[in-house]
Amino acid sequence: MARIFITGSAGGLGLNAASALIRQGHDVVLHARNESRLADAGEVREQAAGTVVGNLADPNETVQVAEQAARYGPFDAVIHNAGVYSGHEIFTVNTVAPYVLTALMSRPRRLIYISSGMHRYGTPDLRGIDWTNAATRPAAYSDSKLYVTALAAALADRWPETEVNAVDPGWVPTRMGGPAAPDDLELGHVTQVWLATRSGGDHGSGGYWFHHQRREPHPAVKDAAFQAQLLGALESHTGIALR
Repeated sequence: MARIFITGSAGGLGLNAASALIRQGHDVVLHARNESRLADAGEVREQAAGTVVGNLADPNETVQVAEQAARYGPFDAVIHNAGVYSGHEIFTVNTVAPYVLTALMSRPRRLIYISSGMHRYGTPDLRGIDWTNAATRPAAYSDSKLYVTALAAALADRWPETEVNAVDPGWVPTRMGGPAAPDDLELGHVTQVWLATRSGGDHGSGGYWFHHQRREPHPAVKDAAFQAQLLGALESHTGIALR
């Protein structure tokens, strides 16, 4: 039995992953941005090992989420599932919050970051990056997913005792993906559930996964210079260093 924390798990892929893990007998701690959203989790909330509330678009609340989660730890795995597709909060939720939570929380055995196939359209140019996305750049979502995928690869290189991977769940019909999304919702959470709990064999770390298959990510993801630049930019922006 594993103890697993999932951000953004009151709905969509996060809730589906939580439900699957609970059915398998694992202890799952849910997270939602507010109490109203947490109520949407229904029976899964009742079956969860704990709940954490905090808006990852707010840096102060992100720190509080780390503090709340610590009360339920240590964790065998953390799935950084929370994400947004548009608006000023894209970088804050999709990239900065996973970095901050990773830096502040005790290191689990496994870390899983939700990426997207759209990360391949991101640009690795961090010069003058505006983490608040004040100008609402059209490419911000792709950039944010490139950055979080590179974060996963950087951690895999730096933390050999922790299994770190990124997952593309596909474009699925969740609230964020929209009803016209073409991929299978039932497959959207399966890979991250498997990565969080798999046993036996040497599957390695630092993978970019799509439906149980390793895929090649954007070349910048494995670029050591870009990884270092990204970690430096995140530390400078947040004032929080990786341990």
